Amino acid sequence: VQLQACGGGLVQAGGSLRLSCAASGRTLSTYVGGWFRQAPGKEREFVAAINWRGSRTDYADSVKGRFTISRDNAKNTVYLQMSSLKPEDTAVYYCAARHTTAVLTTPNYNYWGQGTLVTVSS
Repeated sequence: VQLQACGGGLVQAGGSLRLSCAASGRTLSTYVGGWFRQAPGKEREFVAAINWRGSRTDYADSVKGRFTISRDNAKNTVYLQMSSLKPEDTAVYYCAARHTTAVLTTPNYNYWGQGTLVTVSS
């Protein structure tokens, strides 16, 4: 499975962005999809995850109520809608996938995208 993340960019605080993670090589329909982020000088941290059906999601406390993860299995794509962005959301965002029914909040994923940079200015 190859994952391609896109949609990052520069946005002002309070703004919105939507990240996309498109998969190729294999269908994502039986994979859990996750988003992680890594800010400069910090460790990679969990952001959100969604099960293969799209019926269960989990979020880091820092993004609850502001970010929404979703998926379109017909398009083999997982999304992260980010709203009310804050400067502390600035990071490289990575998508990930694993063939499991669990909603993984730890980095135990088999496949990772290359990352897309999100910069939030104050």
